[in-house]
Amino acid sequence: MNYCSNCGSNQLVFEIPEGDNRARYMCQQCNTIHYQNPKLVVGCLPVYEDKILICRRAIAPCYGLWNLPAGYLENEETVEEGAIRETWEEANTQVEVIKLHCIYNLPHINQVYLHFLAKLKNPYFSCGSESLEVKLFEEKDIPWNHLAFSSSKFALKKYIQFKENFPGVHIGTFNEL
Repeated sequence: MNYCSNCGSNQLVFEIPEGDNRARYMCQQCNTIHYQNPKLVVGCLPVYEDKILICRRAIAPCYGLWNLPAGYLENEETVEEGAIRETWEEANTQVEVIKLHCIYNLPHINQVYLHFLAKLKNPYFSCGSESLEVKLFEEKDIPWNHLAFSSSKFALKKYIQFKENFPGVHIGTFNEL
């Protein structure tokens, strides 16, 4: 940070505030502490008649690879609303959220994914502006070697392993660095 977003001053220091345990940008002019926290990414694992809806990305990163519909949570929306919106934007389809399926941590890029298990309300879907292709896959046909992100791979593997019978939420962390 070069300037305080609160007062516009360029008198910022990067140090540990009193009573805290990690360095933060602090404005010496207005005393604002600028906290930087992980971004929430929300999405769905949409199912229809034992098939899973997956989208092929039309945007970077990972252009052309497959992914569960997901994206950044917007201000003033619940995590469920964001997951439903992202599914609509990427697959032009409506879903009913069933439950939180998994939480996937990416601490190295300051992101946390929340994937919801969802059912398609109808079998109609098409490419949104961020998708090249949208398709229902049977488990045996999932393009494992062409998945864009480890978060989708984790969510899909846990779904297949436990189906809808796992009583809790699956939690994973990217640690392949």
